[in-house]
Amino acid sequence: MKNLLLVDDEPAITRALAPVLSADGWTIFEADDAAAALSHAEREVIDIVLLDLGLPDADGKDIIAAFRSKGPVGVIILSARHQESEKIAALDAGADDYVDKPFNINELRARIRAAERRLKEDLGSRRLFQAGGITLDADTREVTVDLMSIKLSPKEFELLRLLMEHAGQVVTHRRLLIAGWGSPAIDQQYLRGYIAMLRQKLEADPSEPRVILSEPGVGYRMAI
Repeated sequence: MKNLLLVDDEPAITRALAPVLSADGWTIFEADDAAAALSHAEREVIDIVLLDLGLPDADGKDIIAAFRSKGPVGVIILSARHQESEKIAALDAGADDYVDKPFNINELRARIRAAERRLKEDLGSRRLFQAGGITLDADTREVTVDLMSIKLSPKEFELLRLLMEHAGQVVTHRRLLIAGWGSPAIDQQYLRGYIAMLRQKLEADPSEPRVILSEPGVGYRMAI
């Protein structure tokens, strides 16, 4: 399933785009402000975000990093701000593309297809990670433990992906907080809670972890 999040406070835009993009095979989620958009990103695995900059509760540029912290995603800006400085700032903030309003819908569809191809190429370049009886497929976002499929939240998946990418090495609290929350300034108690949930799902005995190992005061290490 392909998930697209349309973030715009203009109802006419969402009414025009939603049926066309649904016909292209996308499952559409809609948000009219930044808070609703980030709520969707917490609950769903989003592949493409169409993001307006002029949201009522935030500048769209300021939430691009939050989308990226959830995992691989293509971000296309839709905006009536035509200044070159705005385009450069949005691209520097992590957007993949910038489409001026008003736009031709077929051109936008082509830009979405291009972003989808780039996303697949990026995912396809990743390895299939294996460690401690666990297999993580970054392309399909599937995780198995001894061939049994395990369901993870987007945040749990990103934490596990980072640990498995660096299996056998210590991954610092800072790097894990950035991967999971987009900022190292988050209380580490949240990280400990998510590591505990991962252990519940992945360890034979979560009270005696043998897969996700603690490095006190530093971070965590994935057993090889």
